[in-house]
Amino acid sequence: MRIIGTMSGTSLDGVDAAWVETDGERVGALGPAVTLPYDPGLRRDLRRLLELAPGLGPEDAFLRSCEARLTARHADAINRVAEEAARAGLPAASLAAFHGQTILHRPRGPGDGPAVQGFTWQVGDARALAGQTGLGVAHDFRSADVAAGGQGAPLVPIAHAALAHALPKPLAVLNLGGVGNVTFLGEDGALLAFDTGPANGPLDDWARRSTGRDYDRDGNLALAGQPDGAVLGRLMAHPFLAQPPPKSLDRLDFDRALKEAGAQALSPQDGAATLVAFAAICVAAAARHFPEAPLQWLVAGGGRRNPAMMRALAGALDQPVRPVEVAGWNGDALEAQCFAVLAARTARGLPLSFPETTGAPAPMRGGRILGGLP
Repeated sequence: MRIIGTMSGTSLDGVDAAWVETDGERVGALGPAVTLPYDPGLRRDLRRLLELAPGLGPEDAFLRSCEARLTARHADAINRVAEEAARAGLPAASLAAFHGQTILHRPRGPGDGPAVQGFTWQVGDARALAGQTGLGVAHDFRSADVAAGGQGAPLVPIAHAALAHALPKPLAVLNLGGVGNVTFLGEDGALLAFDTGPANGPLDDWARRSTGRDYDRDGNLALAGQPDGAVLGRLMAHPFLAQPPPKSLDRLDFDRALKEAGAQALSPQDGAATLVAFAAICVAAAARHFPEAPLQWLVAGGGRRNPAMMRALAGALDQPVRPVEVAGWNGDALEAQCFAVLAARTARGLPLSFPETTGAPAPMRGGRILGGLP
């Protein structure tokens, strides 16, 4: 199948789109990819939407405005990739993978009984996207897993396995978006995945509040500061770090913990350095759940471009830490490519999630397709 996958992550910085040829189990070819940033107004409104989401209904006018603009930006990205693929002589895609934007993620917690229903909410208008691109649209990838009692995240591990088929193992693939998540791939085919903790999300928010910039460009803010040991100590006591997988986070889950830990009293530089150090500590804590040490860590997401983050990870882990580009992957397109793989699995009726990745009771199918199959 030829599919254009898309992803808009918890960093709220824009949409990635990528052309992929895949059967959902292996990746045959990778084509062009683009990243289209959100305009400042949309990014600001999406950040506001995260705060308002618990009290919003699906017909809220502000939500619908954000959703329409978000969908149109995804259509722009898909159409751009389709044009580039045509110029490269590649076959036309007939399906788009549309994850949408997560605005609220509340899966069942470790202490919740069977009567507690998990909830996950991704906004985006699949029908409008189909109309604006002329493609079938695979969407709604998470809700079936959450309804069955799974965490609904992370979903991309099975796609990581497809992409890493020929790479030496054991291997850890770490994605540093707004939230961090890791996939462990064992030499024996073992698959384990879960969210590690906060990553770029709190750091972006910190940079915005303290400098007016959307993120800590080149890690300059964090590199100029020193982690605060007292704040780090309080953050490290958060129960999420000790919780065994499967586990997942919402983009804002640590906001209250950061305030209670006293992070707001730090200088802009020391606050950024503390948040970077904490992200690395969370990853090191996650590694304790692996059945064996990986040969290397391949890092994707915006965090791999932050020298302060990569330096902190290298100091916290005993294994080599490298950007995914060393494996020939495109770190900017990786999650979009992964959702293309998930779209193919949806079309074929293959499971997207597993007990070892989301805590689902069994391998779970997921996703829905609007429009024709490829």
